[in-house]
Amino acid sequence: MTRKAIYYSVRIGIITSVFSVGFLCGSMTQHNANAQLGDLGGELLKKAGESSGPVGSVVQLGTTISDMEKNVSGLQKNIDTLKKIKAALGVR
Repeated sequence: MTRKAIYYSVRIGIITSVFSVGFLCGSMTQHNANAQLGDLGGELLKKAGESSGPVGSVVQLGTTISDMEKNVSGLQKNIDTLKKIKAALGVR
């Protein structure tokens, strides 16, 4: 091998080893940063809902629909429970 080929081989080996060590250390100390993501979205929606114009109206509509959906889901659970009780009692 020529001197130039040895130099390039050593250089590639050093770069590969530095990358490997960095990757290994980075993967061992990785932290997830999604703990406060829900709060951030809620704050943004709240600020957008308070603004006037089409964006505020859309956010308020979305919030209202979401609240209505929660209420309907709760009512559906109650209806299912009542149906089970009626079936157990034998009432039509």
